[in-house]
Amino acid sequence: MQKYLPVLLLSLLLLAGWHQRWWKDSDVPPAPGSRPVVARGAVSQPAIAGETINRHAHLEYTKHAICRMGCRQVTKAEVLEILAAGEINAEKSNPADRPCPTYALEGYSSEGQHLRVVFAPCDKENAKVITCIDLDKDWSCNCE
Repeated sequence: MQKYLPVLLLSLLLLAGWHQRWWKDSDVPPAPGSRPVVARGAVSQPAIAGETINRHAHLEYTKHAICRMGCRQVTKAEVLEILAAGEINAEKSNPADRPCPTYALEGYSSEGQHLRVVFAPCDKENAKVITCIDLDKDWSCNCE
């Protein structure tokens, strides 16, 4: 019996760790103001469902977004492409942001740019474009 004791203890420890992880991953909503913890490279998590952003929303552009788009040679048509077909990057999104949640959508435009566009949908019909980033090229911008 003593020879199996370390194996039994290790098994119990692993079971307890798995059980603890299982409870943490349950459908308990996140605390207000907290960001969901996601694995690097994960795209869509339960806290960020596809229905959270209207892919056909009317867009309003912040001054910062317009400046960044100008620096990085991104058109409004390309922003619409990312809104329509981009994938949510959960690591760069924050559905708990206030006053509006923010969602970072990433994809390739028809011009071939690899873009991340951050949207803030404050209601079901409208969304603000917060910023636009070219993921493949560093552009020199002087936006304030």
